[in-house]
Amino acid sequence: MILPVPEGARAVRLGNDATIRQLLGVTRKKTYSITFSAARTCAQAEKLNMSAGPESGVLPIQTVYTSSGWGSYSYAFRARHSTVWLTIHNPGVEEDPACGPLIDLVAIKTLSPPRREKGNMLRNGDFEEGPFIFPGTAWGALVPPLGEDDVSPLPGWMVMSGTKAVKYVDAAHHAVPRGARAVEMEVPTAPGRWYRLSFVGDAGDGCAEPLGVEAYAARAAARVLYESRGTGGSRRASLEFAAAANATRVVFQSLNHHVKPEGMLCGPVLDDVALVSVRRRAARRLLA
Repeated sequence: MILPVPEGARAVRLGNDATIRQLLGVTRKKTYSITFSAARTCAQAEKLNMSAGPESGVLPIQTVYTSSGWGSYSYAFRARHSTVWLTIHNPGVEEDPACGPLIDLVAIKTLSPPRREKGNMLRNGDFEEGPFIFPGTAWGALVPPLGEDDVSPLPGWMVMSGTKAVKYVDAAHHAVPRGARAVEMEVPTAPGRWYRLSFVGDAGDGCAEPLGVEAYAARAAARVLYESRGTGGSRRASLEFAAAANATRVVFQSLNHHVKPEGMLCGPVLDDVALVSVRRRAARRLLA
């Protein structure tokens, strides 16, 4: 069996019930993200147990998002002590001893508290703060759903999908409308007050087909459609809504299931999200 290695000439294969671990020095109460690249070998339902101290998560790697078979996965934790054991464990038991996921390119990054830019009520609305992306890799970093990771690698945002369908990407390999990085958030609001949510839907990851993003806030919804050629470009849309509670959940969702010509999954890129308070007389639903 010959498999490509993303970086260098070596990688680690985790056999049945195998574990690798390393002791890390960290700062108490700080939040960290771990990014590592992995590929499956034989099994269609391989998964990894990821842990850092008492926190742990199960990361399925059966879905392939790249033509090479490799993908980068992110995991986040909040340090409780000054040292922590980082552990990657293969819980699978395969009949073929040559099977087992491959691991390469492991990195740790300190995450800054989510911040708000002036004039924007959302934290990390431009997605500039997130997990480490390995230079030279074109596949970004997959962000796990909330059920698999209590601390999000994407500060301020929660991923509410059933699978790892949210990918954190960089401007070096994708068309990112704003900044260098390009997905549910809850934001404080005043009941009865009107707000405007704006965002950019972009398609620069090779998806040459109609792409769509739908946004929800309170009882309002808006869709932005973009006829993509897979080479980049974007379309801005906005949604105005009246808050019904002291906190409003802002949700973005891909409208369809998209596949590149070579069979890899893909989808629209979301960036430059902003939420501002507006006067009632100017409130109306807008779709750019």
